[in-house]
Amino acid sequence: MDWLMGERHVFACSPSSAGMQSKEGTLRKRARTQTDDGTARPWRKSKTKPNGKKPPAEEKKQYLEPEFTKIRVVDFDLKELVVLPREIDLNEWLASNTTTFFNLINLQYSTISEFCTGDTCQAMTACNTIYYWYDEKGKKTKCTAPQYVDFVMSLCQKLVTDEEIFPTKYGKEFPNSFESLVKKICRYLFHVLAHLYWAHFKETVVLDLQGHLNTLYAHFIVFVREFNLVDPKETCIMDDLSEILCTPAPPPLPAPSPPTPSPSHSSQNHVTER
Repeated sequence: MDWLMGERHVFACSPSSAGMQSKEGTLRKRARTQTDDGTARPWRKSKTKPNGKKPPAEEKKQYLEPEFTKIRVVDFDLKELVVLPREIDLNEWLASNTTTFFNLINLQYSTISEFCTGDTCQAMTACNTIYYWYDEKGKKTKCTAPQYVDFVMSLCQKLVTDEEIFPTKYGKEFPNSFESLVKKICRYLFHVLAHLYWAHFKETVVLDLQGHLNTLYAHFIVFVREFNLVDPKETCIMDDLSEILCTPAPPPLPAPSPPTPSPSHSSQNHVTER
């Protein structure tokens, strides 16, 4: 099943977004704190003195429930889609897949963007992590989630459409900084995926798009692991989900063999009288 999006490079394979696009058409289409190197910082613990009360129970992660994790668009090993094909240049493969993931994640976010507002998501959060945005001058900014996602998508769009960075003409060389820029894009895209699960999984379920989100997330994680594009310390906040979604399903059990017909009843019970 092909769910490739994007017009550049035809090498990348990805499972289908047609179903998601049709559902997404029912909503308004609106697409759009970390350190200067993009790493996330955990929330600080409260400085209030203990009052003897038990701490509140950790919020249940709905996206880990089996009834949701088992829903996928495809049921084969996604690693087969990310392994570098023979005779394909590594940079071409990275460029093709990175562009595809940017388009798919941007589309996935657009389906719930009307629920991600400055009021509902006052910070860009995922699990116990808050992400800060750093501009080109290194200025730290705490922004709302929709602002952060807009910064991410604008930056990614600028990079993947730059012919000097993501060349589309045959024979044009990739820059020396290409791999580091791909890592930067993938790190930011991971933040968006993590926020979708943490803050907007309920809306995703209502739209019946959890299968698309699960498949997209698993495909992305398998890809960045294959080429070491995102530091495991960055993705560890979602390791519980990654472990479930990225583990290939066991092969189906073989169909039972038909029963062997027994000998005829008359031959078994034939008795010779003497």
